[in-house]
Amino acid sequence: MELSAERREQLIGELAARIARWGLITPAILFLEVNKPFSFIGSQALLLFQPLLSPLLGNRFVEYAQLFEDRASVERLLQRLGNGVGDS
Repeated sequence: MELSAERREQLIGELAARIARWGLITPAILFLEVNKPFSFIGSQALLLFQPLLSPLLGNRFVEYAQLFEDRASVERLLQRLGNGVGDS
């Protein structure tokens, strides 16, 4: 099942807010920029490590995996983080 554009933006917003709340904007930007070419592999790793990451991400692994399959979503998250996490 494909994510709608609205749901994709909602997930990006939630993730950006969580990163900001934890005070990890700069490390997150660096990590995402370096690993952008591997976003699809990372999305599949989310599914593999689901039991370990469920306390952090909740039960949205399929949605987050679909989000990171597309490099455009990673770019959008980087934009949100770079703009101070506000809506843009």
